[in-house]
Amino acid sequence: MLAGPGQRASEQNPVTSFPRTRRAVQRKKQLDMVDHIRKGGYICSMKNEARTFKALADETRLRILVLLLEGELCVCELIAALELPQSTVSRHLAYLKNTDWLEDRRQGVWMYYRLNHATDRLRAALTGTLDQHLTDNPQIRQAFDRLETFRREHLQKGA
Repeated sequence: MLAGPGQRASEQNPVTSFPRTRRAVQRKKQLDMVDHIRKGGYICSMKNEARTFKALADETRLRILVLLLEGELCVCELIAALELPQSTVSRHLAYLKNTDWLEDRRQGVWMYYRLNHATDRLRAALTGTLDQHLTDNPQIRQAFDRLETFRREHLQKGA
């Protein structure tokens, strides 16, 4: 095996045949982290697209997204609509926020979530698909019914 500049053959990594210099290791890590395709002279990252689709791979996250198509909702409203524990709903909301599906805002002690409309064309197209194909789903209709019931009860308590 050939050694890198200023190295003996014994200092080389036999598995990768890549020199063990700090610079070479850093370069190898950079090359390993690159996840791009070359298309038409442009480099397009596929990690964001993969994360976008992974976010849709869970039933709970799909239901959250469809509920948020109607507008901004408080976490307590989502908990009531989905009939899930707060920790589960919050975990899925955090995942959706980290994948740029959602925006949030705090008002006092309440957290409100809404769809991120400033996203790319892929998310915009997928949002349209969700709206077109999932809003009539029986589970989603039940979630909307529970949301309306929660709002009515909440308004009666406040009045």
